[in-house]
Amino acid sequence: MSKKEQFSIRQMTKEEMELIAMEWAADEGWNPGLYDAECFAAPDAIGFLLGLLDGRPIACISAVAYNRHFGFLGFYIVHPEFRGQGYGLKLWQAAMGYLEDHNVGLDGVVDQQTNYRKSGFTFAYRNIRYEGIAQATAIQFPEIVPLTQVSFSELSSYDEKLFPAPRPQFLRCWINQPESRALAALSNGKLAGYSLIRKCRKGYKIGPLFADTEDLAKKLFLTCSGSVERGAKIYLDTPEVNRAAVTLAESQGMQTVFETARMYTQSPPDIDLSKVYGVTTFELG
Repeated sequence: MSKKEQFSIRQMTKEEMELIAMEWAADEGWNPGLYDAECFAAPDAIGFLLGLLDGRPIACISAVAYNRHFGFLGFYIVHPEFRGQGYGLKLWQAAMGYLEDHNVGLDGVVDQQTNYRKSGFTFAYRNIRYEGIAQATAIQFPEIVPLTQVSFSELSSYDEKLFPAPRPQFLRCWINQPESRALAALSNGKLAGYSLIRKCRKGYKIGPLFADTEDLAKKLFLTCSGSVERGAKIYLDTPEVNRAAVTLAESQGMQTVFETARMYTQSPPDIDLSKVYGVTTFELG
C-alpha cells in the first residue's frame, strides 16, 4: 500500500447497497433478487460496510445484528483488482468487531472455509443450491393459500421457531416484494409452513421454504413453481442435513449448481432443520 493510498471504512448508503453490493454480488454469480437491497437493510442498515481506497469503493461486507445475540455475515466481496492486498482483512475485522459477543453465522463459499475456521467459525452443515425449470401446473391445493390470509403475528411467531432470531422488520419487507409471491400452508386452520418465490437477476429463487411436513413442503414448492412463467429457471437452497429437502429438489429434476458451508462462531442455533426445506438467503441467513 503506497503512502498516498488511504483505505477507509464506512457505513454503506441504501443507494450504495443497490449500486455496489448487489452489482458486485451479481458479478460473482450469486444472483441476488431484484428487490433484495431494501429488505436486507431493514433489520440493521448500519451493518453494511464499505471499504474505500482514496474514496473509491473497493470492498464490501454485511454484518447484520438481528438482536443482541445473533448476527450474520454476508456480501464479503473485494473487487478483483484489489484482492490479496490486505484490504479485505481490514474490512472483515471491522465487521467482526461490530458483531462482537454475538453468535455469528455465515454461508461460506468452498475456497474460503479454511480462512473462516481460522477466524473462529465452526462448520455446521452444507447448504446446496439446486437449479431447475419452472413447470406450469393446474393443480390447486386447498391447504396452500396467499400468505396475506395469515396474520403477521402468526407468521412472525412461526418464523422465530425456524430462524435463529426474531426478524419482523425483515419479514415485513420480504413478503411484500414486487414480482414475488408469498404463500402459506395451513393445517387445521393454523400456519404449518410458508414460502416465497421472488424474481432474481436470473430466474427466480424460492426462499424461505419452511414446512411442518414433507407433503406441505412439496405443495408449497409446486405452487411457487407454477406461479411463474413456464420454463423459467428456479433455485432452491436446501440444508443437506434435511434429506427430505434434498429428495424434494431432486425429485423435481433440479441439479446442484453451488454449495456453501453454514458456519457459526458459537454453537449452532437450536432450530428444527427438518422443517427448513429452503433457506431464506445465503446473504442474511
